[in-house]
This record gives sequence, C-alpha cells and structure tokens, in this order.
Amino acid sequence: MSEGIGNVNRLVPGLIERVDVSSPEKGAPDKKAEGSFTEVFSNMINQVNELQKEAAQIQEAFMSGEPVELHQVMIKAQEAGIAMDLLLEVRNKLVDAYNELMRMPL
Repeated sequence: MSEGIGNVNRLVPGLIERVDVSSPEKGAPDKKAEGSFTEVFSNMINQVNELQKEAAQIQEAFMSGEPVELHQVMIKAQEAGIAMDLLLEVRNKLVDAYNELMRMPL
C-alpha cells in the first residue's frame, strides 16, 4: 500500500501531509485498539471533506471574479479529487476485507 501512497504523493506533493491518516497526536505511544480505527477513519473523512470545501470555495471565488489564478483553482480541484479517490479506495478495500471475513467458516 505504501507504493500507492507514494504515487499519490508524487502526483500532488504535500497531499499525504494534508490528508493525515495517523492519529492527531503524533509521537504519542500506541493507543489501545478501542476506537482508534474509527478515529482514524473519521479523521480521514473530515480532512477529505475540508479539501472538498476548500476546492469549492476557491472555485466560487474564481467564478465571482475575485483575484484567483486559474492554476490555483485547478490544483485545489485535483487535490480534492485525488483525496476522494484515495478515500474511496480505502473504503472499497475495507468492504472487500469485511466480505472476506464473512465468507470464512466458523
């Protein structure tokens, strides 16, 4: 999976730092497994949502005639799109893993 993340980071430098999938407390010792997955996934969803909002805001600013460069609008739109694609791929892998677990015999 790190290979895929590296490719995304190569396409949009700094995207991985913007969509930080780690817990908000960097350098903290490992927390118990309780709730950590939901926190990580919720954090990822919120950060992707923020990228989507930023892209929409800069597009609105451009359309209203504010001094915004077209390349800035396109970069924000691509960042938001790639972040959403990454989130959807993570979701798809989670659904696949869940289905695989459900198919396992007891």
